[in-house]
Amino acid sequence: MAETQKEVTLTRDGFRKLEARLEHLKTHQRREVAERIRQAKEFGEIGENSEYEDAKSEQAFVEGEIINLENTLRHAKIIDESDIHTDVVSVGSVVQLKDLDSGDELEFQMVGTSEADPGIGKISDESPVGAALKEQKKGAVIEVKVPDGLMKFKVLKITKEASTTAKRGRK
Repeated sequence: MAETQKEVTLTRDGFRKLEARLEHLKTHQRREVAERIRQAKEFGEIGENSEYEDAKSEQAFVEGEIINLENTLRHAKIIDESDIHTDVVSVGSVVQLKDLDSGDELEFQMVGTSEADPGIGKISDESPVGAALKEQKKGAVIEVKVPDGLMKFKVLKITKEASTTAKRGRK
């Protein structure tokens, strides 16, 4: 049975970062782990060698990460600059929001799940906030159910590039 994988939406920057990560894993990490395994074998009995076991575990992790990144890049759909809208929120859009409870203004870039990082202001289009923002227009008020209750945001601005003054992401 053929494997079907969901298409992965990435910004051009996100695609480049994943390519760089893959290259680093293949060239540097693999070599470092192979060297650790070689050194650990020199310690003697492999069956009771914790350094060897740790290195083998790291090797399995690195190889798994390489496979995941290769699959992600193989199934990537790169958002072209012309596909980013400023009339409605879509993947690639930068959205300035006002938290209607606290009054804080926040800025997020809507990205695919593979490059989401709320700490630096990149939210997934599949996250609760991201899903609620999809296709919304400037001035729209959205409500998002979160573990602490209900959050309300107003869409202040939709752009293609991040502002230099807005707070990025959550505190």
